[in-house]
Amino acid sequence: MEFDGILALMARPLKVLENVKWARTGNLGGHRVFLAANGAGWSRAAAAVEAACRGFHTDAVISTGFCGACDPKLRIADAVVATEVGGVKASAPPSFRGAASGPIASINHVVQTAKEKAALHASGAIAVEMEAAGVAAAANRRHLPFYCVRAVTDLAGEDMANDFNAALQPDGQFATMHIFTHALHHPVTRLPELYRLRQSCVRAARTLGDFFADCRF
Repeated sequence: MEFDGILALMARPLKVLENVKWARTGNLGGHRVFLAANGAGWSRAAAAVEAACRGFHTDAVISTGFCGACDPKLRIADAVVATEVGGVKASAPPSFRGAASGPIASINHVVQTAKEKAALHASGAIAVEMEAAGVAAAANRRHLPFYCVRAVTDLAGEDMANDFNAALQPDGQFATMHIFTHALHHPVTRLPELYRLRQSCVRAARTLGDFFADCRF
């Protein structure tokens, strides 16, 4: 879903058979791009980079997708460009579209409370996600430029009623039936949250597509 906005602007994306869960190639903004998704987590993200670099001429590596806001000034669907991830410097792609910039925290679980987001913000992070550190490490091993561009799907002051960490499977996928079934036990709080999150993800995916369509690498 994180690639929906990018795919909508790509010329004839083609499915690629690689050792990752999902991969496409196509043209975007004058560039040949390889999109790979491999589930949540650093190791799966790093494996996606390695798979993409095999047989594909790679000039740069980008970690992209959704993120949670740690900075209270960020709004839903805002674009966020990392200046660093886990101490690794990230380059900033010039774009005609505006974006917030700053350090992004990359951790191994879904941040579900405003309290934890506030703690990450106090440490300097403006947003948080789960894959960029793995992507950065893989890019460094190959001596390739590293970028991290994300779009916000939940606000700094939000607590999540649904327990997404409990639904995170060993393969890096979220068990959607687990989430929905448990939401039915608390329909007043959890079902509306799932609907809002879905709408936020649609907007954030569109932001990413528009941002990359206007990028100049």
